[in-house]
Amino acid sequence: MQIQLARYIGAESSLTAAGLPEGADALVFTQAVKRLGKRALFIARDDTRAASFIAACRFFAPDIMCLSLPAWDCLPYDRVSPGRTIAARRAGALYSLLNLSVDQPHIIVTTASAAMQQVPSRDVIRNAGFTAQQGAIVKRETLETYLQHNGYSRASTVMEAGDFAFRGGIIDIFPATDQTPVRLDFFGDELETIRSFDVETQRTTQTRKDITLAPVSEVFLTDTNIANFRRNYIAAFGGGVSRDPIYASIIEGIRPQGIEHYMPLFYPQLETIFDYVGPQTLIGCDGLLSESRQERWDLIEDFYSARQEHAQARDTGSGDPAKSAGLYRPLPPDRLYVSNDMWGEFTSSMRLRDHTSFNAPDNGKKIDFEGKLARDFGVERRTEGKNVFEAVTDHLTALRGDKQKVWVACWSEGSRERLSSVLEDHNFLAPKITHNQARDLKAGQAGLVILPVENGFTLDDLSVLSEQDILGDRLVNRGRKRKAKNFISEAGSMGEGDLIIHIDHGLGRYLGLRTLDVGGAPHDCLVLEYAGDAKLFLPVENIELLSRYGNSNDGAVLDRLGGAAWQSRKAKAKGRLREMAAELIIIAAKRAMRTAEPLSMDDGTYNEFAARFPYAETDDQLSAIDDVIGDLKSGKPMDRLICGDVGFGKTEVALRAAFAVAMSGKQVAIVVPTTILSRQHFKTFSQRFKDWPVKVRQLSRLVSSKDTKTTKEELTTGRCEIVIGTHALLAKTIKFSDLGLVIVDEEQRFGVQHKERLKALRADVHVLTLTATPIPRTLQMALSGIRDLSLIATPPVDRLAVRTYVMPFDEVSIRKALLRERYRGGQSYFVAPRIADIPRLEEFLRNAVPEVKYVIAHGQMAGGVLEDIMTAFYDGQYDVLISTSIIESGIDIPSANTMIIYRADRFGLAQLYQMRGRVGRSKVRAYAYLTMPDEHVATAGALQRLKILQSLD
Repeated sequence: MQIQLARYIGAESSLTAAGLPEGADALVFTQAVKRLGKRALFIARDDTRAASFIAACRFFAPDIMCLSLPAWDCLPYDRVSPGRTIAARRAGALYSLLNLSVDQPHIIVTTASAAMQQVPSRDVIRNAGFTAQQGAIVKRETLETYLQHNGYSRASTVMEAGDFAFRGGIIDIFPATDQTPVRLDFFGDELETIRSFDVETQRTTQTRKDITLAPVSEVFLTDTNIANFRRNYIAAFGGGVSRDPIYASIIEGIRPQGIEHYMPLFYPQLETIFDYVGPQTLIGCDGLLSESRQERWDLIEDFYSARQEHAQARDTGSGDPAKSAGLYRPLPPDRLYVSNDMWGEFTSSMRLRDHTSFNAPDNGKKIDFEGKLARDFGVERRTEGKNVFEAVTDHLTALRGDKQKVWVACWSEGSRERLSSVLEDHNFLAPKITHNQARDLKAGQAGLVILPVENGFTLDDLSVLSEQDILGDRLVNRGRKRKAKNFISEAGSMGEGDLIIHIDHGLGRYLGLRTLDVGGAPHDCLVLEYAGDAKLFLPVENIELLSRYGNSNDGAVLDRLGGAAWQSRKAKAKGRLREMAAELIIIAAKRAMRTAEPLSMDDGTYNEFAARFPYAETDDQLSAIDDVIGDLKSGKPMDRLICGDVGFGKTEVALRAAFAVAMSGKQVAIVVPTTILSRQHFKTFSQRFKDWPVKVRQLSRLVSSKDTKTTKEELTTGRCEIVIGTHALLAKTIKFSDLGLVIVDEEQRFGVQHKERLKALRADVHVLTLTATPIPRTLQMALSGIRDLSLIATPPVDRLAVRTYVMPFDEVSIRKALLRERYRGGQSYFVAPRIADIPRLEEFLRNAVPEVKYVIAHGQMAGGVLEDIMTAFYDGQYDVLISTSIIESGIDIPSANTMIIYRADRFGLAQLYQMRGRVGRSKVRAYAYLTMPDEHVATAGALQRLKILQSLD
């Protein structure tokens, strides 16, 4: 390979690097960068591929810095801005790139879409930095102006890149180029200390000598740039623009949604990523890159044409400002994006290396690395009676016999541990090794590494077999981890006007921070308001005396300072707690006296079942699974509540428990509240238990009478191990041969009679309850210890990657969003707050999006009709479901990944969060549009709710 590598880094302008499967190209690219000792650029076809390439580069060359330049996560010419995290990563990457020497080896990874976006010039980005050292004199007004001009957003608590918060003499900032936020402590205008702190705990992690801030936006609202925008906007679109909302906002120094789509108007000129990296940079290009670029350019032109047509249809040419108000005027594509001609001009003299896994024709411009994809075991997975792990171990043994160095690439530490155990059960021993040990393997040796590549490969004497080659398609959480222990405190930050409880003085209102002169020195205090306009100033160091009082301020009566009412209420509450504690002790004692047969299972068989889970388990999920398995082995009846948000992996916990119980010879009953959910669970369980000697049956009104009779007979005789059904499972006519486990999904949605039947079933069997929204009594029993509780607060897939936009109800954007989902084979939700709003949405679809087929669902429909509609939508018979908020729970349709919420200001935060959880439940990127009509002005509370939801991206 050394000969090929030498030519790869040579001076030829354009070469095809053939025989380089994905994963192998990262290995070759990092070795090329090491040899060159200079900057290199890799252009991936999309974000998923870019993330995989970066992960592989960091494994193969951990000493080489990798920068990521993502594309905007909004559609071209959209009336929304890119997400704050994406905007910060882009601006931070450009700023970091300017501060790295060309002769320092580092890799910039971007995508075709990102490379096609023009960016502010190097001089603009270079001058947008801010540096300060400990002990320096820094005017806080100057720092605040910098933060506002460069895209930073004021927040009550700093949580993500681009946030800043002023608290008297303390300023918290999350720089775009740092992994953690920083806390600046001032004494007057002197910067006394600079400390990094943890986002979750808000505690200091280390002290620093200086700080460097990079912009978190590509549009800087300085006076000069605003003047440029005013002049260029009028020049581009003519007169009569004063009533345009975007124009009016920017002139006032306000940053509106979608401002980035007018970036060329703010600067004398724009540049590209090729200008930033320089003409001598080695550029690796992903396979199919030209197709990705052409597809992106076609999309850009299509959106531009749609915007132009919409503007021309509304602009009558009368010159009447009222008729042209609110028009969205797009700039020509070549002013904001890199066209095909421009791309060819920029790259004609650069060292481009087009990677392909195929054997391209040799035209003198080809380097053949002779790599190939690893063997895929799909045939063994699909063939009944075949054990995929036996085939894998035979293949690995053959590779070692061929004197290959063998890496088994696993996604995570947990999956490596599990796969190691399974391979060991099939008599293949391979140690768990680090990336340094992997490079030192000798011919004929094998090891398990943590290397997140989707497919394995063979290159020279190295053979890599990936987890996906063995187990099939997998999904991996690449998002930010959350700690369960802090997820309540994250929602507990106070804002001005919030109601609070002081442990000694009761209910008050938080009015903000104030610096008081105490003993000749400034002191930061929280200002609290009580009845009669009384004020209490609480030093910030005593903030632990406060807690938030719910989320609603309506109708609350403030306590009186020094009054007896609060102390009386506290005394009564303590008395009720003592009575409740006595009852709980009695119930807990009775429960502790019960016994159950301890579960016994084969660990190797269980690991094989667990290995087919197509996700990387989160720590919370593994902890919940361990809790459940421990309960089943304990010799006491389990009564555990699994509490986790929608899509956080509760079903997998139930699957593991059901497998353990069914394989031990006992039966499992899964009880769900709706037929739709019953059908979804039946499909999931049937797929996972397909290759195991376990029969899964279903009981609901959607099942024929014949199948129902057969199921009842098999349950009675013990020939059916797992049954999934609605309340029909709770009928007295259902008899089990040897029931060992009852799984209750969404217990809060069952009626009183159903719960009484569940109590009877619980007498001698294990019970596992799954819920995202437990009723207060259930949650109180779990928190008090009567029922065991496992909390899953971390999503198994990057749930926060659902792109959430707050925007006006823009017909063009909504039409494009619905058509995009339809053309990629998906479905969409169109949600209204009231049934009375549905006709307007239906009219919009008929007139503006006639290509889609839609159906309507709401709570006033008969139960049978509603379920038939939902079943038809689940089966893919319709493109769009128009509904009220009835879809907020119990719906899991992986193909539905776009949601339009009409009049989002009329929904509560919990409703919006639950509804958004209906999308983003598969590997496809999901989008949620929270819209408001232009003619309505949302309340401050509604805007705050929408801002909170959008900040969760």
